[in-house]
Amino acid sequence: MHLKLESFVSFLALLVLFHVLVGLSHAAAAVAAGGGDQFMYEGFAGAWLDLDGMAVVEPDGKLMLTNVTSQMKGHAFHPAPLRFHAPANGTAAVRSFSTAFVFAIAADYVTVSGNGLAFFVAPSKNLSTASPSQFLGLFNSENNGNASNRIFAVELDTILNPEFRDINSNHVGVDVNGLVSVASKPAGYYADDDAGAFKNLTLFSGDAMQVWVDYDGRSTVVNVTLAPVEVPKPSKPLISVAVDLSPVVNGTAYVGLSSSTGPFHTRHYVLGWSFAMDGPAPPLNYANLPKLPRVSAKRRSKVLDVLAPVATPLLALAVVAGVSFLVWRRIRYAELREDWEVEFGPHRFAYKDLFVATSGFDGKRLLGVGGFGRVYRGVLPASGTEVAVKIVSHDAKQGMRQFVAEVVSIGRLRHRNVVPLLGYCRRRGELLLVYDYMPNGSLDRWLHDEGAPPLSWAQRLHAIRGVAAGLLYLHEDWEQVVVHRDVKASNVLLDGEMNARLGDFGLARLYDRGADPQTTRVVGTMGYLAPELAHTRRVTPATDVFAFGSFVLEAACGRRPIEHRSAAAAAAAAAYDDDGQFVLADWVLDRWHKGDIAAAADARLCGDYDPNEAALVLKLGLLCSHPVAAERPSMRQVVQFLDGDVALPEPEPTYRSFTTLAMMQNADGFDSCAVSYPSTSTSIDGAPSVLSGGR
Repeated sequence: MHLKLESFVSFLALLVLFHVLVGLSHAAAAVAAGGGDQFMYEGFAGAWLDLDGMAVVEPDGKLMLTNVTSQMKGHAFHPAPLRFHAPANGTAAVRSFSTAFVFAIAADYVTVSGNGLAFFVAPSKNLSTASPSQFLGLFNSENNGNASNRIFAVELDTILNPEFRDINSNHVGVDVNGLVSVASKPAGYYADDDAGAFKNLTLFSGDAMQVWVDYDGRSTVVNVTLAPVEVPKPSKPLISVAVDLSPVVNGTAYVGLSSSTGPFHTRHYVLGWSFAMDGPAPPLNYANLPKLPRVSAKRRSKVLDVLAPVATPLLALAVVAGVSFLVWRRIRYAELREDWEVEFGPHRFAYKDLFVATSGFDGKRLLGVGGFGRVYRGVLPASGTEVAVKIVSHDAKQGMRQFVAEVVSIGRLRHRNVVPLLGYCRRRGELLLVYDYMPNGSLDRWLHDEGAPPLSWAQRLHAIRGVAAGLLYLHEDWEQVVVHRDVKASNVLLDGEMNARLGDFGLARLYDRGADPQTTRVVGTMGYLAPELAHTRRVTPATDVFAFGSFVLEAACGRRPIEHRSAAAAAAAAAYDDDGQFVLADWVLDRWHKGDIAAAADARLCGDYDPNEAALVLKLGLLCSHPVAAERPSMRQVVQFLDGDVALPEPEPTYRSFTTLAMMQNADGFDSCAVSYPSTSTSIDGAPSVLSGGR
């Protein structure tokens, strides 16, 4: 009995020792010869990695940086800092280094994915302030491009870059301190076995691919190479660019992998990773890496072999019927496609999918009809995602290629107060824009429909703050300046929690920061159009601010910028001019002069609001509606006024005398769908003036 007990104890000791040795073998597999200057992970089970965000190591050894949760990020760091600097000729030059990793990006949709992943070198493992969307988990809108970041990265970006005119919309880029790449190329590789022909790759196809990043410290050149895992490293890199990392990378820094999902459900996998200083990274053996899940193909049923002879006489009839059906379907779902559109593939929806999603654009699915199109509610058949599909007419004068490029660029906007534009489709004389569906509809309905319950003052103020935050993002915080051009209550949509989101970017215009906006046809809705458009025809952030001012007054007062006399308005007849027209801004301005501006708030509120708060909001609406563009505040100032960080200027503005609506009525270039009305005016200190245009 004693001997049996000793044998059992010995067996347990050996079992414990075995597990210890297995753990040590994992660690040994992660760090190859060369000490702390190189490492290799062929699978990550038991690997010594520092993970944060959504990053996890699955039981079979796959590193999953992000799962299907939207708007999330994940990071994986080699735990120990690496020494990148070595004295050379009296200066601290960055040493040569090389890394290789195998990755796969699997998206829920076949046309769109999360934002991508990146290899990076950073001074710290703290990336908590990074955005979980368009900045790949490395930067945010505030610090993107700042030299103080001291981050070098190679991005595998699956969101469209309008710069490319190739079959791929996803791309590879070399980044320094921000996601404005110093060099970028469409994803692909130069094949060694096919006369160096370039072969395209789709990064979010779900297939495993390998990336090599090589930095030569002497020549200060970065080479980036991409290829499918079954292809050896191509001799010609995808990107070769001169980048001196000496002022970027610290003496010691961390290396890591990062990804973000944005609004789309995407899994970012890494199967293996190696790194080395002063030499090539240890090669990864794909046979040793964990495998990606695959759906096995179904075998052909033997029943077909039995039934085939019987079915032969019916084959001809079936072929004729099938061809007829396909021809009918082709006509029914015919789309307009041109060669240049292949670059926008990931943002183009099939007309068939939108037709099915909206039950054939059934009238029961109609959400609304406006001057620029019809909007339908739909459910995408593949994913079950609820969308809003807007159908507008082609604009041949504008140039469809430029318009679609701008639509796709706007599709990259990501902000809690902006309705995401998912993509587009073209068919015959129609352009279809696809947005996220907002279940509570437009703010216009809540303000003006008689059957809708009145919004509280808190809800109105929350909507005003939301639209202001969205416009600030468009004007100042995104990579380009975006001018919406159609800010109004009917384009402010409410999500399931009554948060306001600015939508309908069908008229928006983009231009680079520092560039002058181009002239354009003046389109929009009267009452929200800035008066200077009649002269300059240039859309700027200031023209959006004017429209925002009209929107603020509309939301606070519950009245449209321009109204006509009706039986319901008989009680307020004094507010109408001789032409039976009511201009909201002029009326609020008159109340200001009479000392009771807060009383201009919506009567349905029954006084249930703070008069001082109402006065501030109404004065802000008037200030934004100033007829002189230079006198209007920026959206950053507007947000500061609303948050109470900066006091609203108290002295009343003085306006020059002119008739806004008359100017617009007589100006060339105003779109025919924007209906003009005569102007009304009030006076300031005896001088006639006008604050607003008409609707």
